Amino acid sequence: MNEFNNFERETGVKLMIVKARGKAFCVGGDVVEFCRLVMAGKWDIGMDVYRKQNILGYRVATCDKPQVFLINGLVMGGGVGISIHGKFRIVTENTIFSMPEATLGLFPDVGASYFLSRLPGFFGEYVGLTGARLDGPEMLSCGLATHFVPSRKLSMLEKSLCEVDTVDLITVEGIINKYAEQAPFTKERSALRRLDMINKCFSKDTVEEILSSLEHDATIRKEEWIMRAITSIKAASPLSLKLFLMSDRSIRNTCTMLNSRIQNDLSCRKENNI
Repeated sequence: MNEFNNFERETGVKLMIVKARGKAFCVGGDVVEFCRLVMAGKWDIGMDVYRKQNILGYRVATCDKPQVFLINGLVMGGGVGISIHGKFRIVTENTIFSMPEATLGLFPDVGASYFLSRLPGFFGEYVGLTGARLDGPEMLSCGLATHFVPSRKLSMLEKSLCEVDTVDLITVEGIINKYAEQAPFTKERSALRRLDMINKCFSKDTVEEILSSLEHDATIRKEEWIMRAITSIKAASPLSLKLFLMSDRSIRNTCTMLNSRIQNDLSCRKENNI
């Protein structure tokens, strides 16, 4: 948070580049530690972490200066929250995205109801309820990413961006476009290629109806994505699934600030009730 505050205030800094030090971009917070604190009666510490995380996501989303997130590797949960609200979200052939919170007894937060509800059709409900993994081309196709740049070009892109002396978004995007390529076609087994079926199942009003619709389709079509979706939903926390679906449906037409407030409130209430 402090680093971002300095970035916004410092007039000499025109651009922020965020990248990973290792193979993963960011896999989110330490859920085990959060649970340990809550069980020890220190839920206020976890609440403060969620609050700051949501504030940071909002600050990134509303910042006037350009930020470029180089998402090369695994990005999950809180790691998504750090990057997904940025102006430019670069993915590569190594990128793997997931929001697996429901399987951990939490629910997709960090603005997930905002950005997932704005994906094509009801694809966001599918991603949030099942924790499905998406690769770089899938992220670009559904709107989670803005550009696809092969990992071999990232160092060159970063070098060019470091020479930027303007906050003009068009100029920054022009530099990115010099290195961006058309993403490979989504794989035949990609759930994005079954959007009609996903819309039919995940547009239902309740988690129970969604699961029932999936199970009905499974008797007709023996497709791998359907079976994985059913297994994931059945293995997840029912309360977590219901919280996400309620949050997603209520936030479809709201602004980023209201989303941050709602998700922060839901996160804190759930932690306090464990």
